[in-house]
Amino acid sequence: MDTFDIGGTHTVNRLGFGAMRLCGPNIIGQPDDEENARAVVRRALDLGVDFIDTADSYGPGVSERLLREAGAPDEALVATKAGLLRNADGNWTPHGDPDYIRNQVLVSQDRLGVDTIDLYQFHRPDPDTDFEESVQTFAALKDEGFVEHVGLSNVTVDQLETARDVVDIATVQNQYNIAHRPDEDERVLEACEEYDIGFIPWFPLGAGDLSEVDGIDAVADTHDASPYQIALAWLLGHSDVTLPIPGTSSIEHLEANVAAADIDLTDDELAHLA
Repeated sequence: MDTFDIGGTHTVNRLGFGAMRLCGPNIIGQPDDEENARAVVRRALDLGVDFIDTADSYGPGVSERLLREAGAPDEALVATKAGLLRNADGNWTPHGDPDYIRNQVLVSQDRLGVDTIDLYQFHRPDPDTDFEESVQTFAALKDEGFVEHVGLSNVTVDQLETARDVVDIATVQNQYNIAHRPDEDERVLEACEEYDIGFIPWFPLGAGDLSEVDGIDAVADTHDASPYQIALAWLLGHSDVTLPIPGTSSIEHLEANVAAADIDLTDDELAHLA
């Protein structure tokens, strides 16, 4: 696998694992089979995955706990996030209040079983809280040793620039895939390339809907691969700073996803799929 240096201190394989799907339906509560969820994580580690993304809101709390129980923090860089509230209806409510973030870092440390969180990401800007004030809280947590690196999620280029004036930003996580590339997110990716910031595309498989991607089936046939594997290979080939984190609760799907890192698309294929 190709590698990337996160924050200049952690070299990770660029194809990671997103741990959201380890939770129950609608990302609420425990999965029906917790041992299977832990087995998926352990298999990912066995396959060389050493970058895992989660959040305090996944479950909430369930994903972080399962990662600890599977031993992920001992073998991989585990990134988590704060900034969204959940309820039993499954709503995702932005909450960037500094006191809340300070509370959540302690909760995430405990669930993950770590003294310092490798990468702590602001999950989503909160319209009711000044963005810079939220980022300043993440910066303070870094200064105080609670977290090693700071990341952002669901931000614009302007918000990235504002945050960079406050603290070094190691990663940005926005929705992005071969079928979903809004102009604003292309600009965010370009900024990440300029500053050597890792770009983590969430929904890297477009929730499984690749029907509008012209030519992807033909490219998949050429490589004896699935369209989903080509979508991941395209993300890896599209930019040297992309860190796709496909998520699954299936070992079979996990193995197929990881295998996509070994698919080398030609320049013509990359250009055609673009």
